Amino acid sequence: MSDLPDSESGDKSTYAAPALEKGLDILELLAEAGEPLSTREIAERLARSKSEIFRMVFVLQQRGYLAREAGTDRLALSRRLFDLGIRTPGGRQLTSIVLPLMERFSEESGLAAHLVVLSRAQTVVLATTSGHLDASVIVRPGYGRPALDANSGLLILAFQSEVRRRQLMKEASEADRDRLESEDMLRTFAEIRASGHRVAPSRDIMAVTDIACPVIGPGGHAEAAILVPCLQRHGIATDEQAILLALEASCREAGSQLSL
Repeated sequence: MSDLPDSESGDKSTYAAPALEKGLDILELLAEAGEPLSTREIAERLARSKSEIFRMVFVLQQRGYLAREAGTDRLALSRRLFDLGIRTPGGRQLTSIVLPLMERFSEESGLAAHLVVLSRAQTVVLATTSGHLDASVIVRPGYGRPALDANSGLLILAFQSEVRRRQLMKEASEADRDRLESEDMLRTFAEIRASGHRVAPSRDIMAVTDIACPVIGPGGHAEAAILVPCLQRHGIATDEQAILLALEASCREAGSQLSL
């Protein structure tokens, strides 16, 4: 016997929770917009009245999901959704296993390192370690870029099956989904798989070489990447091969623990 009222015991697609749907619409809109929006702009894009959007925005801001841009009335997503995401069992396990190994790597090498995953066709930095050199590149957790425009994103995608790769990129722009299937991109993925790592100029910051290795999980695909940004400095030679070997060892150890 169903515990649901007769009106709710049929097709689940008929269930409705209008307030919840409005709140989710706002969060999804701001995630896709990629820039802060005013309450009026949110209402216009969602084709709803400003008054009903205002009430939802007020609650979301009170609960910490939205943050107001300083000096304006424009709103953006806060870090709260990101923080909730990394507190899921999978996110906690990945971070708890990989972060100590990253810290050991940074202590021994002096270099900063970033733990990167893919989410909604974007790279997302889950955690960073700073190292102890007097100059390094460190980005805040939550920082991200389109996966195909980041060395870490290319690396993670290279170590996926075709089906899983398409799944990871299903929310990408149409142009990026086309790029994903192009001959040039497939050749790049094959080259990365053959080498087992990615060493290339940063696609975001000048005078930086990215050294990245995959963390391969029990399913045989990359669950994440550890990326080390190496600054090119006058008069100082960087032993990229030594960095790569140490990073590969850390990633292998992380992957073996994920497989337990």
